[in-house]
Amino acid sequence: MVIKVFVATSSGSIAIRKKQQEVVGFLEANKIDFKELDIAGDEDNRKWMRENVPGEKKPQNGIPLPPQIFNEEQYCGDFDSFFSAKEENIIYSFLGLAPPPGSKVTKSEEASSLPNGDVAGEAEGAAEGTDKAEESGENEVQKEDSEDTGELSESQEKKKREEKKSQQKSWKRQQREEQREKLKKRNPRKRQEKGKMFRPFRLVLQLSQNFLNQSCKTPFELPLLH
Repeated sequence: MVIKVFVATSSGSIAIRKKQQEVVGFLEANKIDFKELDIAGDEDNRKWMRENVPGEKKPQNGIPLPPQIFNEEQYCGDFDSFFSAKEENIIYSFLGLAPPPGSKVTKSEEASSLPNGDVAGEAEGAAEGTDKAEESGENEVQKEDSEDTGELSESQEKKKREEKKSQQKSWKRQQREEQREKLKKRNPRKRQEKGKMFRPFRLVLQLSQNFLNQSCKTPFELPLLH
């Protein structure tokens, strides 16, 4: 049983190249026998790959993209399914291969190797699904509680800000009123002081006016010319 990996060596997509390199590098590192079949330079490989990929695994346009993995003529999956199997340590069951001796076999692979492995796997999947649903429900409740507390804290902060603003406004008003009262008290004193300063000038003006009035009343006699 040989693993077939369909790739496109001349692909212009960097993402596709990285996915192909990851699959090939993993198989080489784990010493798994495989064949690398190029669909870019061989039309037969391209047709065979497109015809043997299941319909539910094809994209909307109906053209599956590399890398696509087969075990002889049995379809294993695309890169996404390969990656998830690698993360869950069920890569050998994904490829349809028996794990090598001395390797760590996970519980899911043991369940798949049992005669009733499918049933056990379904039961474990259902249990995991219920646990995840419960965890998600708890997380949602916690999020709602945190959102409620956040809304309350925001409203409290707004109230505090408004109270501070009102206090500042009242304090400014008090200061303005005090300044006005001080100015009112200071103004009469200044007027009295100004009046005292101008008294001597007024006396001088009165004296000068009296002198001029008297001089105008006395007749001015001119000398006679002979």
